[in-house]
Amino acid sequence: MKLFIKYMVSNRCKMVVKEELKALGLHFVFVDLGEVEIMEDLSLKQWDELKAILLTSGLELMDDKKGLLVERIKNVIIQMVHHTDEELKINFSHYLSEKLNHSYTYMANLFSEVQGTTIEQFIIANKVERIKELIIYDELNITEIAWKMNYSSVAHLSNQFKKVTGLSPSHFKQLKNKRRSPIEEIGNVKNENIV
Repeated sequence: MKLFIKYMVSNRCKMVVKEELKALGLHFVFVDLGEVEIMEDLSLKQWDELKAILLTSGLELMDDKKGLLVERIKNVIIQMVHHTDEELKINFSHYLSEKLNHSYTYMANLFSEVQGTTIEQFIIANKVERIKELIIYDELNITEIAWKMNYSSVAHLSNQFKKVTGLSPSHFKQLKNKRRSPIEEIGNVKNENIV
């Protein structure tokens, strides 16, 4: 049985879900970002137990088809931006359509309806958060970061970064108290914050 879990966006979340499944005596085939496959079919009682346990960890068991697709879109974007070391030399709309087997127009409209923001804005917010991370790690210079994150130029990266954070990348690098956002809060309209 396949389950979809909202806010499951990191390896730590995957560990929590594995532990909770084991505690309930459930056996998983795989646990991935936002998605779990278990060997058993859940009874209504087991569903409610799992849902309650996951909520205590800030995770949410999902059963709404539209919400499920939005979470899958978010997880694909998060995976590409935050959890791959490859350079982002892809067309996100084409990649999402191929990966999720839906037209991009349908997904974009649904995403905007459910999230109150566009897929493009969500991608930009995640890219800026990843750029902050790369600046803080100080392993790459801004030109290398621009290349890695698929910006046409340093100026393009800087303009987008400043539009989202209010700061230039170099000014952000100079800050002593660099604030980053948890992945699960990126792109949520009610949680938008500057830097």
